[in-house]
Amino acid sequence: MKKARKGEVKRKTKEVEIRVTVGLDGKGEFAGNSGSVFIDHMVRTLAKHSRIDIFVETSGDLKHHVIEDLGLTLGKALNEALGGKAGIARFGYAYVPMDDSLARAVIDLSGRAYSRIYLGVKGAVIEDTKVEDILHFLESLSQSLQCNLHIRVLYGTNDHHRVEAAVKAMALALKTAVSIGGFPDVPSAKGEI
Repeated sequence: MKKARKGEVKRKTKEVEIRVTVGLDGKGEFAGNSGSVFIDHMVRTLAKHSRIDIFVETSGDLKHHVIEDLGLTLGKALNEALGGKAGIARFGYAYVPMDDSLARAVIDLSGRAYSRIYLGVKGAVIEDTKVEDILHFLESLSQSLQCNLHIRVLYGTNDHHRVEAAVKAMALALKTAVSIGGFPDVPSAKGEI
């Protein structure tokens, strides 16, 4: 019987209390609330297009702290669900258009944290969320997932569309990278990730 690839991480500090549960082989369902309508929209989008089930519970003092720590906790939960990473494809990439915008995302579940993210947005706020918090969420997720994450929005005039295209591209790249069937063992010449 195939082992369920699930992860659950709880994070409690003096500023926040967060619980994230993920299922890599899910239906792409999202439930919960981060306190940010736009971040919820992006996490729902990530879940839908990666086909990863994501459940979040959050509370905290400031929206910035909750968004940052949600990124950290989500990345750790995904990493936990990956286990030893045997059999995964490891790499993934995708281009996604959204109306006026085109985004590219490339991911390597290498066990090494590095991100280079260019959203190219013009405003300081999208819906109810500061752009700097959106960027920090993506960087924090990459750091705690211990992956290389490269995202570039190639063009676009609408900031909401730019970020949503980027998250959809990341979701599709992640879906490929976590998929089983790429290797019979750990996908690394070193023998471990």
